[in-house]
Amino acid sequence: MADKQPQLNGAYYGPAIPPPQSHHRRRSSGSCCLLSSLLKFIVSLAVIVGVAILVFWLIVRPNKVKFHVTEANLTQFNFTANNTLHYNLALNITIRNPNKRIGIYYDRIEARAFYEDHRLKSVFLPPFYQGHKNTSVLSPVFEGQQLVLLGADESTDFNEEKNSGAFDIYVKLYLRIRFKLGKLKTHRFKPKIGCDLMVPLNSVNGRVGGVFETTKCKLDY
Repeated sequence: MADKQPQLNGAYYGPAIPPPQSHHRRRSSGSCCLLSSLLKFIVSLAVIVGVAILVFWLIVRPNKVKFHVTEANLTQFNFTANNTLHYNLALNITIRNPNKRIGIYYDRIEARAFYEDHRLKSVFLPPFYQGHKNTSVLSPVFEGQQLVLLGADESTDFNEEKNSGAFDIYVKLYLRIRFKLGKLKTHRFKPKIGCDLMVPLNSVNGRVGGVFETTKCKLDY
């Protein structure tokens, strides 16, 4: 007689094994904490930098450097038959640094003269250092001849200026500068300074063309 096999039921195997738990939610929570910490760090850093800049400004209180054309001597400004403009213009440009603690390195100075948006000449001036509360003078001279083709309106403007004895000439400075505070020197900046001049010709039909008035220059973007 065959041995009877024991009848097994589900209870024999014990309780069911639970499925493995997913850790996706825990990872997501960790990423959120990391992102939150990073944002707090960035905000804190921005606040610290902002406070440092404010303290620096309160201590230094930088003032704008001022540019003026104080003298202009135009001895020649006339066209020949072949549309060539002959010119001779000498300027004195003062630069005033009103700051008590900031010095300025002028590493590169290029002066350009324009008439009716036509560039006449570029002049490079020697670099220099300007100390605190100091006034320096640049003396560019624009002399030569240039082919300038004027349109109808530009020709009309030239004839009117010729009759008045003064010419609208635009001078632009292209600078590379560094600021110095104590032993600290900044990186280079490249500002452009524009001077819109009305310059009298020294002699018009044997008479004085007029008196040049000191002109303030402005930052030119």
